[in-house]
Amino acid sequence: MTKIDMSEEILSAKKNLGLNWEEIAKKVGMSPVFLTSAALGMNSLKKDDAEKLCEILSLPSEVALALQAFPYKKWDQTIPTDPLVYRLYEVVGVYGETIKEIVHEKFGDGIMSAIDFSLDIDKEEDPKGDRVVITMNGKFLPYKSW
Repeated sequence: MTKIDMSEEILSAKKNLGLNWEEIAKKVGMSPVFLTSAALGMNSLKKDDAEKLCEILSLPSEVALALQAFPYKKWDQTIPTDPLVYRLYEVVGVYGETIKEIVHEKFGDGIMSAIDFSLDIDKEEDPKGDRVVITMNGKFLPYKSW
């Protein structure tokens, strides 16, 4: 089973059961962001977590095996057209160099890890319109000289 087939089965089962990612993640005992990423094929799950997810969604063992397979993290190199994904792309386009400058001032020459990393998505209610709060938390990895 491919990661694409796996994702399609997971999304179909999720929809048919009327569950959301928060509910599923709570039952599995994981972050909803990481679990969703694994379900969409961009991360892998440990055996117990994969089997638990499949049990919750009543999915076959082939899906659990695909969830455990290491992903090939490749995505379209074109500008995304989905409005939400495009806006995130736009944020990096507009603020990416600013973020880089400020990170370098505060930490030195290096990068933010996307491996030792967490991502949280929250909703902040506001009378002028609810706010999307995205928190990225990655370990700083300095470049080394040799």
